[in-house]
Amino acid sequence: MSDKDDIFSKKNKAGETMDYEKLQESFRRNKNHSLKTLLAIYKGQYGRLVLSVIFFAVKNSPVWVLPIVIANIINIAAEPPADPLREIIINVLIMVVLAAQNVLTNYFHTYFYSKAIREVECTLRSSMVRKLQQLSITFHNEMESGRLQSKIMRDVEQVESLSSQIFISVLSIVMNIIVAFGVVLSSSMTVFLFFLGTIPVAVLIRTAFRKKINLSNKLFRHEMEETSVKVMEMVELIPVTRAHALEDVETEKIDNQLKNVANEGFRLDMIQSYFGSVSWAAFQIFQVVCLGFTGYLAVKGTIPPGDVVMYQTYFGTIVNSVSGIITLLPTISKGLESVNSIGDILLCTDVEDSGSKKNIGTVKGNIEFRDVTYKYKDADEPVINHLDLKIKAGETVAFVGASGAGKTTLINMVIGFLRADSGEILIDGKPISSFNIQSYRRNISVVPQTPILFTGTIRENITYGSEDISEQFLNEVIEAANLKDVIESMPNGLDTMISEHGANLSGGQRQRVSIARAFVRDPSILILDEATSALDTISEKKIQDSIDRLVKDRTTLIVAHRLSTIRNADKIAVIGEGGLKEFGTYDELMAKKGDFYKLRSLQS
Repeated sequence: MSDKDDIFSKKNKAGETMDYEKLQESFRRNKNHSLKTLLAIYKGQYGRLVLSVIFFAVKNSPVWVLPIVIANIINIAAEPPADPLREIIINVLIMVVLAAQNVLTNYFHTYFYSKAIREVECTLRSSMVRKLQQLSITFHNEMESGRLQSKIMRDVEQVESLSSQIFISVLSIVMNIIVAFGVVLSSSMTVFLFFLGTIPVAVLIRTAFRKKINLSNKLFRHEMEETSVKVMEMVELIPVTRAHALEDVETEKIDNQLKNVANEGFRLDMIQSYFGSVSWAAFQIFQVVCLGFTGYLAVKGTIPPGDVVMYQTYFGTIVNSVSGIITLLPTISKGLESVNSIGDILLCTDVEDSGSKKNIGTVKGNIEFRDVTYKYKDADEPVINHLDLKIKAGETVAFVGASGAGKTTLINMVIGFLRADSGEILIDGKPISSFNIQSYRRNISVVPQTPILFTGTIRENITYGSEDISEQFLNEVIEAANLKDVIESMPNGLDTMISEHGANLSGGQRQRVSIARAFVRDPSILILDEATSALDTISEKKIQDSIDRLVKDRTTLIVAHRLSTIRNADKIAVIGEGGLKEFGTYDELMAKKGDFYKLRSLQS
């Protein structure tokens, strides 16, 4: 197995990679404790991290031993022993050996911590993607895609950066302080007590700046997410913007947002700079005082002259280490804020939780709305209010009504995107809430008003989710969807690449690809959400022919905009005022001269 494969393997020598459920539990158990969460998500990687720390200690040993060697050589020069050359050579050889081993031990230190960090980085992103696939459609409607992208990419990158800092900078700093204090304590209690005076200063400086830095980091992250959202919106709107000569308006809008980011970033930079300069000045003063203090001890004969250099070096190490920690605090704060941001996704409870429910198996297609009521969160009145409706298996029922009447709401409840506030939706006599929603949706195909295509070949777009179909069946699907002429006109036939959002296909061609995708699934329940409303007459005719083939022998729900397209529907349901205003065949409703007749007359 290659190194690359090993990074993403489920198990490795360091232990088992933390799975999705355990990762969620780590965030849940340590909620509001970002540092504890960060440590918890590395569970399963502790073996690698311990090995990394061991190799780090060995590789860094020259830095800690050098002050002692320098002090030894100075003391040998000041008061030569019986064989000074031998003593000097021994000290020099010790340093040469320690310096040489750094090459190999540094490799292993990096190898183990990088493996751990990169695997956790991959697990975080994978878990967020998995959670996004479980969160409700309501959540996705309310959360901008740009903000989600920022959380998956930028926030995980910040956590990775924080982890790297911990296992490089922070680890180095902590070990330097421990070794320096340890050596000084073993040499002179007086100097050790003097060194301890740096700690209260560091604590006071940190306390003074903590709240401002945390707040600034939070505001900066928010502005970055807002920028990501608005940039994505701008890119999506470019055709509309250019068509209406609104380039300057959009540019100014984004420029204003970028200025907000720059201003928040500037405030953060200034706080961090002031924080760093105050701490640096304080510790430089301490270092000068230390030099004077140890020099005075040497003059009195309390310590040998060489130890002045050793203490000064170790004190410089402590000062630089404490200053380094203080300088890193903004980065650490930013990383911990990103941990909280990731937790916003992983801890969200607005999920379609049906994993423990029974699979429904094959669906016949009987649908019943039984006293169903649904109200949107911010609405004053229910959009659907105590509605009753039965649809038999194999029937084609068209839903018509004014915009906002609740047609799409009913469709989304049948799909399972929305849950009724009261009442029940029954599929083949069983409540939709009682079975595994994924097993149920395998029996459904949806053809939306706006076709959703991804960057890939026409074949991949048609067979999405049904890749194991035969070439013969695929050709039958293409014929049924009136797509054969489109395929033959393409340079590479079925293997022609579709550009982003299907930009290299016409609206009618995109819709026929979408219909072919529905054919491939051979669904028991077919849902058409105004599939022809945005097409020209010729394209509409071809699409309608495809739909007529597709609806045969399956339960079909049609949200209709053009009422002329639903003449062949078995039943028509007129939705309005929260309920079912009329229900019957096309001819029955036209003869009744009620709400449907009025709607049809307006389109004549």
